[in-house]
Amino acid sequence: MALKRLLQFAICAVSVTAVFAHQVPLGDTIEQPETWLSKYGPQIDQPFSGPLAFSHMTYSRCLEDESAQFDIAVLGMPFDTGTSYRPGARFGPYAIRSGSRRQREARGYSLAWGNNPYEQGSKIIDCGDVPIIPFDNVLAMDQMEVAYSTLLNRPIASNESVWAMGARLAKDGRERPRIVSLGGDHTIVLPILRALNKVYGPVSVIHFDAHLDTWNGYPGTVTEQSRITHGTFFYVANEEGLVSNSSIHAGIRCKLVGLGDIENDESVGFHFITSDDIDDHGVPAIIKRIRERVGDTPVYLSLDIDVIDPGLAPATGTPEAGGWTSREVKRIIRGLAGLNFVGADIVEVAPVYDHAEITGTAAADLVHDFLSMFMSQSPPTPHALPGSWLRDEL
Repeated sequence: MALKRLLQFAICAVSVTAVFAHQVPLGDTIEQPETWLSKYGPQIDQPFSGPLAFSHMTYSRCLEDESAQFDIAVLGMPFDTGTSYRPGARFGPYAIRSGSRRQREARGYSLAWGNNPYEQGSKIIDCGDVPIIPFDNVLAMDQMEVAYSTLLNRPIASNESVWAMGARLAKDGRERPRIVSLGGDHTIVLPILRALNKVYGPVSVIHFDAHLDTWNGYPGTVTEQSRITHGTFFYVANEEGLVSNSSIHAGIRCKLVGLGDIENDESVGFHFITSDDIDDHGVPAIIKRIRERVGDTPVYLSLDIDVIDPGLAPATGTPEAGGWTSREVKRIIRGLAGLNFVGADIVEVAPVYDHAEITGTAAADLVHDFLSMFMSQSPPTPHALPGSWLRDEL
């Protein structure tokens, strides 16, 4: 009997120990470490951190990801083997994206435009860079054309029309995405025009540049491909029927062989505005001349960063003194809103020649202007804001 009681006591003791083994004394509570998410929230990108996408926007390798949808795409074209002087523009897409790091969708409202392009109902993404071969220009030209056509033929992301005029301008009546290309040297425009021609036919070109880029070849040209450079691509485009006889240059100030260059330029389909014309006629007159020249045709805007004076944008392959300021170029672009833009590019940013990223920053800001320009039905008008100085928009 005593042994039985002893066993019962031992069993009870073990049970009690097991129960209380799961309890922690009140003074010895173990705290779980606080997580980043619970203490600080989402892992946001600072202006100086994060993956390098334009303005921190959504990034996708759109050429391989056929599910990627967009209404407007930013596409890098790192090509610079068509240059006649200083190379380095293959690093332009990187420099422009780097210059955009202080921009972002949540803080994209501009007083000058009166809008935030990311809040206008269109899906805008960065589609990365075309992996262009740097050893074979014939192959590179085809790669750029195929890449551009691939994105141009994607369905738009929005369920409703975001640019109704696009469907009316297209040969097949279907609305297409629009692409902002980051060059690269200016040669990239020839494959772009070839791709656009399949959808819209010949387009009018608004060409911001210090140079004409309509020459018919450089000394030493002995092959068909060697005719195609960043200074001859418009001549070739005219031969192929890609540009309308309603195109215009803006900011011209380069040296010429003679007046024969101007006669040749006109035969290619261009009129021109010189850099000095801004002093003689002013910004409003320049805007008016450009708008009257291209009219209601499909329009492609191509901006060589050397249209800006090299004192403000030194990172380019063929700098020319006496250019426009970035502010003047931005005001002209605002005045062009509402034209039938089918695409745009910014080219010839070669960051090895830059100082403190001033060229890359200016180029990135102009890309933001392109996005607002795409979204606007007409040039912006001044806003009556508290404390503002009312004026007429130029």
